[in-house]
Amino acid sequence: MNPDRTVFAAALAIVGSICCVNLGAAIAKGMFATIGFEGIVALRTAIAALLLLPLGKPWRVRLSRAQWGWVLLYGLTMGAMNLLIYWSFLFIPIGVAVAIEITGPLVLVLAGSRTLGDWLWALVALVGLALLVPWTDHSAALDGRGVALALGAAACWAAYILFGKQVSRIGGQQVVALGLGIACLVTVPIGIDHAGAALLNPWVLAVGMLVAVLSSCLPYLLEMFALGRLSPRLFGLIISAAPATAALAGYAVLGERLTLPQGIAIALMIAASAGAALTGRPAVSRPREDLS
Repeated sequence: MNPDRTVFAAALAIVGSICCVNLGAAIAKGMFATIGFEGIVALRTAIAALLLLPLGKPWRVRLSRAQWGWVLLYGLTMGAMNLLIYWSFLFIPIGVAVAIEITGPLVLVLAGSRTLGDWLWALVALVGLALLVPWTDHSAALDGRGVALALGAAACWAAYILFGKQVSRIGGQQVVALGLGIACLVTVPIGIDHAGAALLNPWVLAVGMLVAVLSSCLPYLLEMFALGRLSPRLFGLIISAAPATAALAGYAVLGERLTLPQGIAIALMIAASAGAALTGRPAVSRPREDLS
């Protein structure tokens, strides 16, 4: 395939992934009152794994010990990221949570940067983040627990990108299926402990299926396709639209409205992420050698 077309296809894959994830997240949040964030995350990962295992046929892939290590890290990070970001939704709007979470990829873009422009983008991001932190009573509506959980998800997202870059060289569908299976080791026991038999309700299972397809199956396959073809700079530029997409999904599905300071903060963090991706130096390079 023509290199330009390959990059364009990968960029479209990331855009599609962003839209699917945030729509699925908004639908999932609507189920928190029924089975909690623990239950919906368990259903999301378990159903997605069941759907992708026959498709990916990971048992056909022969992995070395080093490759298994990367896949294990990829899957565990995936599970932790899902739990933390959904947990943050309990306390803060989806758009705000995703704006905070995007600091993970932003840190990767800025890592190792030395130019004044890069530091200015970092300052813009910090100003945006400061507007979201509940320092005083005027921001009391924004729960500090949600901010902390979203920051934890940001750290997991950064790790997910790094590990995903490594495992993308092994195989797309196979690695996604393996990663989701490993993520279930984190999410499913917690979900069963919290929701129990409610997870088997037909309506709950139907919504879980929808969330799994929108928020796991499609996005992870699309991202796996894109991660091996996009530079971290371009990935960061495209992913900067995630908070805006999340805010729109939260408003359309849940009626979540942002305050003016929160809207300004999200705009600043989008600008910082996009600007850093455009002007910063790549923070993540391709591995020098195969994982085997």
